[in-house]
Amino acid sequence: MTELERMAEHVRSKISITPKIGIVLGSGLGKLADSVENAVHIPYSDIPGFPVSTAEGHKGEYLSGTIHGVPVILMNGRIHYYEGYTMQQVVTPVRVMALLGAQTVILTNASGGLNTSFSPGTIMCITDHITSFAPSPLIGSNDDTLGTRFPDMSCVYDVSLRDILHASAQRQGIDLADGIYIQITGPAFETPAESRMYAMLGADSVGMSTACEAMALHHMGRKVLGISCITDMCIGNSGITTHEEIQRIADLAGDRIGALILDIIGRI
Repeated sequence: MTELERMAEHVRSKISITPKIGIVLGSGLGKLADSVENAVHIPYSDIPGFPVSTAEGHKGEYLSGTIHGVPVILMNGRIHYYEGYTMQQVVTPVRVMALLGAQTVILTNASGGLNTSFSPGTIMCITDHITSFAPSPLIGSNDDTLGTRFPDMSCVYDVSLRDILHASAQRQGIDLADGIYIQITGPAFETPAESRMYAMLGADSVGMSTACEAMALHHMGRKVLGISCITDMCIGNSGITTHEEIQRIADLAGDRIGALILDIIGRI
């Protein structure tokens, strides 16, 4: 049994369901945890060998239960590369969710806007990503039980899931943009010159997570949906970006993103 399998077995022993959907709660989405029925909380610190979230605003636990009768497992807080973990450790939580049975994983985050048509509070459906500025989670020996050595990455974010999300946004009158997300290592926010470069490469938003998780899940054959909240503008922003302001905007947009997720869970 591999270390990942041992971690999954530990979590499995604490829950009574086989999750169908996994959800990673990014900044501002903590309230979605309140929608989980018959919730079982499993702190990361209770799982032997498991990386522990140290980022501000990230609780650091799995939450298992049902939403609208659908068995789910949530990550209430994620692991970031800038916390000092290896990229393989960073994707451990989503890999464990997949091993527990989640065939679909919804990834959410807060990110900076590079597309000048965006504004703080814009919700973006991730259509593709750029990971060239962060180490790949697939570096190292490949576990063939998880996926192939050289996985295709031509469509990481499932088209049918994106269609479901757009239909939900239309039903609820929620504006939803499409865009390409670029992951950097952090923890420093990008410089103006870097932001201009990322935009020239075709990125619409920039952040410090998510793409590596999507890559690891796609490697395992799971379906991935990515939703990003634009919390600040990196292009044309003359002010100073702070974590507190990003958290404030993410909190304001959290209800809309939560409503979208609650609506699509039963439609996946």
